[in-house]
Order: sequence, then structure tokens, then C-alpha cells
Amino acid sequence: MRSLLGLLGIAVLVVAGLIWFGIIRIDQTQPGVVQAPRFEADVARVSVGTENKTVAVPTIDVQKPGETPAPAQ
Repeated sequence: MRSLLGLLGIAVLVVAGLIWFGIIRIDQTQPGVVQAPRFEADVARVSVGTENKTVAVPTIDVQKPGETPAPAQ
């Protein structure tokens, strides 16, 4: 990882040197215009509310193996 970062750093320095000595020249051919596009969206409306209700919940009875009743004789 260090060697990769070292090579990247050397490449940046070489390019900066080439630009400094005029060997590489970068010109802007068109003016940069930054304009954000405008969007309009027609979306559905959602309303969220609460409601009180009584719900039947099943009961569960758990019997451990040592608690099972003995069979009737």
C-alpha cells in the first residue's frame, strides 16, 4: 500500500513539474456553467394516524420436561 501511494505521489510531482516547465498545457475550451437541473414531481399524499383496537392474542403454555403431569391410571 505504501509503495502504491509513493508511486502516486511521484506521478503527481512529475505532472506538476511538466506543467510548470510548460511541457503540458491545459486550456479550458468552453466556459464552465454550473446550473442545477430543475425537477418537478407530482406525488401522492400520505396521511398516517393511529387507531385503538382490541386484538385477540393466543395464550401459550410451556411445560418443561420435568413438569409434565404423570399419566392417570
